[in-house]
Formats: sequence, structure tokens, C-alpha cells
Amino acid sequence: MSDLHLAAVLPFVAAGAGVGFLIGLTGVAGASLMTPLLISTFGISPEVAVGTDLIYASITKAGAVWRHYLAKHLVWRLVLTLALGSIPASLLLIAVLALAPRDTASLAQAIRLGLGIVLPLSALAILFGPFLMRRRGDDSDHPSRSHMLATVALGAALGFAVTLTSVGAGAIGVPVLATLYPLLAAKRVVGTDIAHACALALVAGLGHAGLGHVDLKLLLPLLAGSIPGMLIGSSLCDRAPEWLLRPILAVTLCYAAYTLFN
Repeated sequence: MSDLHLAAVLPFVAAGAGVGFLIGLTGVAGASLMTPLLISTFGISPEVAVGTDLIYASITKAGAVWRHYLAKHLVWRLVLTLALGSIPASLLLIAVLALAPRDTASLAQAIRLGLGIVLPLSALAILFGPFLMRRRGDDSDHPSRSHMLATVALGAALGFAVTLTSVGAGAIGVPVLATLYPLLAAKRVVGTDIAHACALALVAGLGHAGLGHVDLKLLLPLLAGSIPGMLIGSSLCDRAPEWLLRPILAVTLCYAAYTLFN
């Protein structure tokens, strides 16, 4: 590998390590920073940033899904109910992008606008999510019909948001699920949401790949940095004060949204 090539790759490895560290330290909410970072800092086109980040997210979350599966934290009924809304919504948006006249500028603007909405919402969810996760019960995976319909609607909203922006599945999904199912144990809320987010990111990412929006030369160095970053972040997560990390991450997401339009 030439020095020039190495110099070009190292910043993306560092970005992957930084975001991976935040994911390990704070949970999936840290992943919300990848797409705005790629757009604002590295000048990657919004559609390629979203598509590449979706594949990146599906791979990085797979390990977390496996751990939650082994710990029996997954409520498969809720994962499938969320997917009943999110997967069709994601495929519908991909179909619209594929069939619509190719207008890169308009698509980039739509992605920036979507991020400008979803990132502040994610920041609010990060701040107030812990309050929704308190005083939780131990067993409630038999939702009513109205809750099932609301869960499908949540899945559809996440399907559109994640496919357009790559953001929201974790930061927004967890607190909304916690509100819909207040008796469901927190560990099962988190495990269920991560399993659904991983599946949704994979479907949406493959859809973007079909549109030519995934850059493998960008993806590989991001993954090379994220894996050790997540391991280091996970090892420190019990020592870092959550009351400090969450406001910092929320402010960072809002600043990321601001930089997209300046």
C-alpha cells in the first residue's frame, strides 16, 4: 500500500474507530453520528453516505444481536411486528428512488432535510429515553391489538426514516417501544430494537447498494476502525457517567444537524 493510499484511508479508519467507540460507550445511539460525519467532514455525497452507513450499521449491530439472542432478550413477536411495517416502507422508498427521474441534487437535499429532522429527534430521545425505561416490569410480550397496530406504524415510520437518512432505528425506536410496552423489561426492549434495526439496516442498505449508493472502498476502513473502537468503548462503558455522556451526545447530534446546512 502506498503512503498516499494509506494517508487517504487512515481518516476513515479513525472515523470508524471514533463512532465505534461511541457505540460501545453509549449503545446504538452513537451510530447516528456516522452519516452526518461522512457528509460534513469528508464531503461524501449524502446518498453514498447513507447507503454505506446502512451496510456498516447492519454489520456492526450483528454482534450485539447475537449477544442479546444468547441472553434471551429478543421478543421475536415484536421484531416481526416492527418489520411488518418497516420492511415494506423501506422497499417502497427504494422503489420510488429507483423509478423516479435521477436527480442527485434533489435526493441530496431530501437526505439533508431528513437528517435535519431525525437528528434532533434522536437527541431528544437520548435525553429522555432513560426516564421511559425506569420502573419496568419483567414480562409483557402479549400486546393488545391497538398496540400491535401502533407497533406496525412505528416500524413503517422507522423504515422511511432509516432508509432515507440511516438514522433513528436505535435512538428513536427504543424510547417509543418503551412507551408502547411499559411492562416489558428494559433489556428486552433494547434487544428487540437492535434485532429489528439490524434487519432493517441490511434491507435498506442492500436496496441502496442496488442503486449504486454503497462505496466498498469507504466501508472497509470504517469497519476496520469500528471493531476495535467498539471493544474499547464497551470496556469503559461501566466507568463513564451516563448523566454526562447523554447530554454531550445529544448536543453533538444537534450540532451535526446544524453543520449539514452550513
